[in-house]
Amino acid sequence: MCGIAGFIDFSRSSSPEILERMTGAIAHRGPDDSGSEIRYFGDATVGLGFRRLSVIDLSSAGHQPMINEQNGDILVFNGEVYNFAEIRQELIEAGHTFKSKTDTEVVLRAFQAWGTACVDKFIGMFAIVIYNPAGNRVVCIRDRAGVKPFYYYWDGQLFMFASELKAFHQHPSFKKQINFDALALFFHHGYIPAPYCIFNHTNKLSPGNILQFNLRSKDISVTPYWSILDAFNKPKLKLTFEEATDELEKLLSSAFSYRMISDVPVGVFLSGGYDSSVVTAMIQQNQSQKLKTFTIGFENQMFDESRFAKGVAEYLGTDHTQYLCSEKEATDIIHELPDVYDEPLADGGAIPNILVCKMAARDVKVVLSADGGDEVFAGYTKYFEARRQIDRYRKLPDVAKRMGSKAIGFLNLFRERPLYKFDRLSRIQSYLNAKDGAMMLHRLNQTFTEHEIMTFMKMKTSHLYNHFMNGHLLNKNNEEIDRVIAIDYQTYLVDDILQKVDRATSSVSLEGREPLLDHRVAEFAAQLPADYKMRNGTGKAILRNVVHRHIPKDLVDRPKQGFGLPISTWGLKELKPVFEEYFDEAFLKKQKIFSVRKVRSLYEYYMAGNEECFDRIWEIFVFQQWYKRWM
Repeated sequence: MCGIAGFIDFSRSSSPEILERMTGAIAHRGPDDSGSEIRYFGDATVGLGFRRLSVIDLSSAGHQPMINEQNGDILVFNGEVYNFAEIRQELIEAGHTFKSKTDTEVVLRAFQAWGTACVDKFIGMFAIVIYNPAGNRVVCIRDRAGVKPFYYYWDGQLFMFASELKAFHQHPSFKKQINFDALALFFHHGYIPAPYCIFNHTNKLSPGNILQFNLRSKDISVTPYWSILDAFNKPKLKLTFEEATDELEKLLSSAFSYRMISDVPVGVFLSGGYDSSVVTAMIQQNQSQKLKTFTIGFENQMFDESRFAKGVAEYLGTDHTQYLCSEKEATDIIHELPDVYDEPLADGGAIPNILVCKMAARDVKVVLSADGGDEVFAGYTKYFEARRQIDRYRKLPDVAKRMGSKAIGFLNLFRERPLYKFDRLSRIQSYLNAKDGAMMLHRLNQTFTEHEIMTFMKMKTSHLYNHFMNGHLLNKNNEEIDRVIAIDYQTYLVDDILQKVDRATSSVSLEGREPLLDHRVAEFAAQLPADYKMRNGTGKAILRNVVHRHIPKDLVDRPKQGFGLPISTWGLKELKPVFEEYFDEAFLKKQKIFSVRKVRSLYEYYMAGNEECFDRIWEIFVFQQWYKRWM
């Protein structure tokens, strides 16, 4: 895990000092080393900067930016290519020579040998930038799942890239203008889906995409090289359930082995659920030394699940560290959120994520997480609900749905409901407009409806096309549940879960690895029949089958809960002064973003002890906290 940042500046106003400030802003991602290179191409100043977290080949040979002396290519690279040893051998046999044992040099030589097609050979997580003077271009590549972040900015004169937005704030030409269309998406979902970003002129490079900036024409092209939808659209595999389990176990074993490659200590986040338990079990059973595992728990027993992790750890014989944190420790983290998450993210799970990362960073430098299991193997109950609702509304004739939607739209012109009241009518309208399970998932998980956002945001916003609308790209090989899973993989997983984990790990200089998101595992799961993932009203059927081969059923079989914290209560007590600050009438008026009356009414309703509206309060609070820090 490292941090990268840089620019292409046609005004020639960018300097080495600016580049150093940009990389300095993300020094937490790589405190072990730093580097920068400045080049000139015609009217453009090209700068590439780097912060290193030394994980593979700890010597100075891994220093970046790394230069190919044969052709002048310069590379900065955040992440890991786990199968670099095999690719390195292939390149040696083709006549290439190497000075280091790093995967960075392998990426540089692979690009020289195969161009952008080199990415097809990579198994890993990465955000790669290559200045290729011979091709008059800068090439940017993001990994298939989107484990590693990549932001870019282009205003017609200045192009910038970075692992985190905070690097852009260090450039004097960065225009801090809120993208209100993207903000509306945030109030829908609690995160901003790629390719959009909170700022104008700024985007996230979507996973599985290559961006090329032509230095002569100033044109930007973005092309996909991989999509999970392609795997879903292949014919389903004709394997028995047990045969499929055997194959999955082999793929998981390979994915786990690759992610243990490191020259520094490695640990695993263990919650005691199916996902983290299978990672821990299969790695520990193939190791002679005790695997380091980490669990965060809470002194409040209502929210503490650490005993489940402890049970699995004791059975597997891991070197387990468990920490029970107090409410004060958890609430203190809330004050850190806008520094860690420099784009609004309303996932309360960030709090325990940061806490467990702080604990793990004392003992290891690399940690495996088990994110993606729910999205790859259908673990969420919301998938069942989306399928149930779309089946329900499909029974209505199309003409009835259209007329019903128009009628509600007409009524909304004349009615007004306070934000603290559930707007059932607008919800029904959104369900009527859902064309498939993916769109129904989009509607079910909205914190605010489009109509509600229009009433409490002062400016008119446009609804941006996003991956929730891609359900039609899946063919008839797929059942409705496949469609839902595939789209959730492209949305919630990327821009909520992975963003949450990346910032939490990187904030304490920890490299997070995601073995369940190995693209070979994801592709295999996508080609399985739907009932291999969802059986008898339960998700993850095939993954459960693998787990039961390694861990007794009674140790892991329990209802899915996830991290829960009493944040809604904290807002009424311990955090009340902070909440008061961000919902203050004068502050709201100064922003000129919201209807002060609407937001204050919602806040006063909550402060009267009505915690059922807290999801809405929390999203606005997160944005307000971010606004004060970054605007």
